[in-house]
Amino acid sequence: MTGSGQSHNFLDDKTNTGKGIVIMDRNTTKYKVKQYIMFAGISTVLFAAVVIIPFIYGLYLTFTSWDGISKDKQFVGFANYIATFKDIAYWQALGRTVIYSVISVVLVNVVAFFLAYLLTSGIKGQNFFRAGFFIPNLIGGIVLGYVWKFVFNRAFVAIAEVATQTDHASLLSTPNGAMFCLILVSVWQYAGYMMLIYVAGFMSVDQSLKEAAMIDGCNKGKAMWHVVIPLMRSSFVQCIFLSTTRCFMVYDLNLSLTKGEPFNQSVLAAMHVYNQAFVYKNYGTGQAEALVLFIVCAVIGLLQVYVGKKGEVEA
Repeated sequence: MTGSGQSHNFLDDKTNTGKGIVIMDRNTTKYKVKQYIMFAGISTVLFAAVVIIPFIYGLYLTFTSWDGISKDKQFVGFANYIATFKDIAYWQALGRTVIYSVISVVLVNVVAFFLAYLLTSGIKGQNFFRAGFFIPNLIGGIVLGYVWKFVFNRAFVAIAEVATQTDHASLLSTPNGAMFCLILVSVWQYAGYMMLIYVAGFMSVDQSLKEAAMIDGCNKGKAMWHVVIPLMRSSFVQCIFLSTTRCFMVYDLNLSLTKGEPFNQSVLAAMHVYNQAFVYKNYGTGQAEALVLFIVCAVIGLLQVYVGKKGEVEA
């Protein structure tokens, strides 16, 4: 009996009401709701205010013809979605975004992986270099874009003219050159951040497994391919997901570095959505295009999570 009473007291909370002690069963819904409100109530309200409510309101705007100024929000049904699928400029911008993202994600992860490999190999000053490569990620995209715009328009042009004694145009003056500049700056900005994730992945690999593989006849390359990389699958999934979503949603760098020029041939999807909503005052169409972009990013994210989970199960 004593043991049963002690077990009951362990599972229950005691609340002093002034008239006595009231025992509250932890398995009741009332207790669970009280605990949730106590520990997660504020964060839930903030999440709803910052994420859920704006998302629902944005979804509502996709069914209106609001211009961002008038009080009247006329309901137009699926007209904005039809306009989205007819907007050739949007799909061209989305196509450029896909090309930009694929190239940038590959280069970012290749550069980050090799930097992480070098900075976990025991070279002198590796902590200093880790911090140095990470610093570009701390600089805002707007500032970064204007700095590199000066470099491309002035510094590189001056160097090329001095070296060849002929006039040279900036890389930003051609569509392909502008896209190349966007990719280059993105790699320079994101590689340091992804490098830290790969560094953590390298450090989590048990070195005895690599040593055992080399004892069995594997060289460093085979040990890396067959032992280290499979054990770093989670790091690859995280880095690919983060770099992909960043590239698909990039706006600040696109605005400050190229501003969509020349001739709107470097406008990416996020910039097109912004222009549609805030420049051309088509909030409904802009919200519909933003929703399509969100769905694309969500599908990519879910696919990467699926691949990562599948790989963990197989491992």
